[in-house]
Amino acid sequence: MIEKKAAAGKPADDFIRIQDLWGLFVPKWRWFVLSLFVTMSVAVLRLMSTPSIYTRSAAILVKDDSKSGSSGGAMSEFSDMGIFRSNTNINNELFTLKSPALMTEVVRRLRLNETYTVRKGLKNVDLYKANPVAVTFGEVMEKPVSFTIRIDSKDAFTISGLKVAGVESENSFAGRMGDSIQTAAGTLFISPTKFYSDACIGTSIRYAIGKADGAADRYLNALRVELGSKEATIINLSINDTSIARAEDILNTLIEVYNEKWIQDKNQIAVSTSQFIGDRLSVIESELGHVDENISSFKSEHLLPDVQAASSLYMAQSAENKKELLTLNTQLSTARYILKELKEKSLSQPLPTNSGIANSNIENQISEYNNMVLNRNRLIANSSEKNPLVKDLANSLQSMQRTIIQSVDNLIVSLNTQIRSIRQQEVTTTSQLASNPSQAKYLLSVERQQKVKEELYLYLLQKREENELSQAFTAYNTRVITAPRGSMAPVSPQKMNILLMAFALGLAVPAGVIFLKENMNSKVRGRKDLEHLSLPLVGEIPLYGCEKKSIFGRKPLRNKRVVVVEEGNRNVINEAFRVLRSNLDFMVSNTPEATAFAVTSFNPGSGKSYLSANMAISFALKGKKVLLIDGDLRHGSLSAYINSPQLGLSDYLSGRIGNWEETLVSHDKYANLKMIPVGTVPPNPTELLENGKFAGLLAQLRTSYDYIFVDCPPIDIVADTQIIEKATDRTLFVVRAGLLERSMLSELENIYREKRFKNLAMILNGTERSHGRYSYRYGYHYGSYYHSGK
Repeated sequence: MIEKKAAAGKPADDFIRIQDLWGLFVPKWRWFVLSLFVTMSVAVLRLMSTPSIYTRSAAILVKDDSKSGSSGGAMSEFSDMGIFRSNTNINNELFTLKSPALMTEVVRRLRLNETYTVRKGLKNVDLYKANPVAVTFGEVMEKPVSFTIRIDSKDAFTISGLKVAGVESENSFAGRMGDSIQTAAGTLFISPTKFYSDACIGTSIRYAIGKADGAADRYLNALRVELGSKEATIINLSINDTSIARAEDILNTLIEVYNEKWIQDKNQIAVSTSQFIGDRLSVIESELGHVDENISSFKSEHLLPDVQAASSLYMAQSAENKKELLTLNTQLSTARYILKELKEKSLSQPLPTNSGIANSNIENQISEYNNMVLNRNRLIANSSEKNPLVKDLANSLQSMQRTIIQSVDNLIVSLNTQIRSIRQQEVTTTSQLASNPSQAKYLLSVERQQKVKEELYLYLLQKREENELSQAFTAYNTRVITAPRGSMAPVSPQKMNILLMAFALGLAVPAGVIFLKENMNSKVRGRKDLEHLSLPLVGEIPLYGCEKKSIFGRKPLRNKRVVVVEEGNRNVINEAFRVLRSNLDFMVSNTPEATAFAVTSFNPGSGKSYLSANMAISFALKGKKVLLIDGDLRHGSLSAYINSPQLGLSDYLSGRIGNWEETLVSHDKYANLKMIPVGTVPPNPTELLENGKFAGLLAQLRTSYDYIFVDCPPIDIVADTQIIEKATDRTLFVVRAGLLERSMLSELENIYREKRFKNLAMILNGTERSHGRYSYRYGYHYGSYYHSGK
């Protein structure tokens, strides 16, 4: 039976199918088991040693009055003081919530720089707000300190493993609850808490305290502050921590501290205004008291009557002048005080607002100046005065201060000019009342001053009450939309993901190594690599049992002189030799006289002697008369099967023995099998083979034997095979899987095409019995390729 072959000369298809990979990996299953064991063990150890991390989230609404349509109530009544006009920048609030100053204050309030941990299994568990003992230092601790507290009994404990600023002390300290302990870290006290019980005896607690700044940086890295939406002013806060309670406390305290700081910033203007009004009230109250006293003394001394009746005509004419003078004097006094405050205040202090100056431009400048002072103070709180933004604000404040001073100076000049003009008019009017006594004129002037002081005093009292109300009406800048909450399931480590990754890695690593090794393998791997060759394949012999590959690679045969063919044995290797025997029978069926085979290869160790011996036995079991000739006069590998007799082929070719029958060796088990060993290893094997006696010997042997197999040396190493091949009828070329380089297959193809050997056919030896791509597949078919006449 002849099986059709792939197109001659075409290279083998390198496309790898799923079943090919399956057949490639299954024989190495032990590697996969070992890899899975290692990766899964590492994953389990990681899960057992990594603390669970939980996420808590909150949402706050930042109020932005600049986006509201209108405001009513108290806020609209006191909006002229500038307290409730908020232009909140949501992006600034995002950075403020992430500022180190806020988080440091949170750490101090919650004492987050102190930790109590216990060992449970492979994990360190944090005892946040559940620590059975509390550590108190006699003085402020500025260096990082850590130590282990072992509770020996209900009242006694031992301190060990003390580290101060990274320096470990070898001393241990024993003490009782509540006693002071003198250590390298100073005096400390350890006292029980409400969580202390008898169950804590024998427990070791690790205590550590560090700098608040370091803890703040650590929690800032775990904190996420994000804008909920571009259209809204909602900020989402979330933090990851090993303690659910601590994560919730951090978020709540952070919002609380943020609101407190915001209120403090906003009330700075109100506080400054309140101080200004209080100072002015004290001065005006004193001045008003002096004026009242002067009027009373003057009237008593001069016994003045009611001057209103006496000077009604004057008052009617100068009523409007008084009104204007009153207003102008009030504005002039306020302007002078504002000028004084401008020259004395530092850049960090805001100016009083709503002071009563009728000039709206100056009021707007003062309001803008105060906003810049607040922004500069906030930046200095989070950085320093060397910050470029702080420097720019300082320059802007100085420039604006000069501008305000110039505006106030201009206002004072204008007010003085108006007052002088009105007083000139008053002089004209007074001169017309020549009949009035000079006392009345003086009294009127003093009463005028009294009214000015009274109105100014009442005005400032009103503003003081408004300012106090504005502070009372200042509300928080934020409103909590969602209180801190979250899932009770940890976000890290994700057990299923880690186990799946470990499982995938456990499969991928050996698969990748095996696949890479297979692709880097340049040897002939199996029948697939031979499909592009033109010469016929007459048989495929699998690896012998003791030569199977293990997970550590292919084990070499310890004893190469192995006979595997047995009568009645139905194992795979025996069936393979039966297939090979049938194919050889088919080859010689048309030419019964051509029964001499030369067996050769490219490489030593290809299994030529092993195949020759077992092929011969296979034919002998069939009842054929078979002769084996060891044609490798240099090594005599085939002769080793019969313990290398002293007489053999070399002795006949050299003339030491005249009759070739003396070299024949019979097999004890197979009567139809004879063998001619090498005999004495000659110094000149090539010359012996060329003397012509070998061809004559084969001619005589053809008449006596059905099959003759000549085990030859590898070609291209010595010329012996080419000499022997001329006397034989066919050449069987052995290709050993895992030994022959695939690059040599093209050379084998050239040998066949150039017909250097008669009727060349090949035998694939050493394939693996698996279900893979390059495996030995045995079935009830003949994988033989024979082209008659070649």
